[in-house]
Amino acid sequence: MGEGEESARQQALEERELKAVLESLLFVSAEPIPLERLMVALGTVSKSELRHALQSLREDFDREGRGLQMVELAGGYQIVTRAEHAPWIKRLAKAKASPKLSRSAMESLAIIAYKQPIVRAEIEQIRGVEVSGVLRTLLERKLIRMVGRKDVPGRPIMYGSTKLFLQQFGLSDLSQLPPLREFKELGEAEQAMLPVEDGLRIGEHETVAAGSPGEPPDAAPSPES
Repeated sequence: MGEGEESARQQALEERELKAVLESLLFVSAEPIPLERLMVALGTVSKSELRHALQSLREDFDREGRGLQMVELAGGYQIVTRAEHAPWIKRLAKAKASPKLSRSAMESLAIIAYKQPIVRAEIEQIRGVEVSGVLRTLLERKLIRMVGRKDVPGRPIMYGSTKLFLQQFGLSDLSQLPPLREFKELGEAEQAMLPVEDGLRIGEHETVAAGSPGEPPDAAPSPES
């Protein structure tokens, strides 16, 4: 390979990397980023190189028919969804994020995770409070399930955790459960990562308000003793 060909190949690789970095910067920003701010973030890139990379990135989005597009808004650049996809995005926005679990629910969930299978009376004995409402919430959220009945008088229902519980707390199986105190801290951290934005950007700066009433969840069976 000649020196000129090698130089051209290296230049193409550098431009590809620059476009990848630009895509990342624009993707994580909730607002248009001015050219000057992009130059500060990138450091050694000239204004002409940056403009060329931005135009090339815009063409990549359009040519490949992606669901996102790069637009120039309010003196800056931004990656947004396409206006023609608004009906589907609005439908998604109606699926309201589940509210955070209360401390009472987290404590009961921890007891079930570590003591399962366990009946309601045993949870109440440990916590010292009535937990029917909490169990109903955990069943509705599909974090626990009814796993059978205990072979004692009255045959109370036994509860255990679900696959969704493992997924939500980043566990492959129950053997990975951390010590109880760490689990409670993990639960708070996981809940802190729930989305807090109340809108979705669509196409030309259109905003879809989240939180519209969606379809009601399937009713969970009432917890029994």
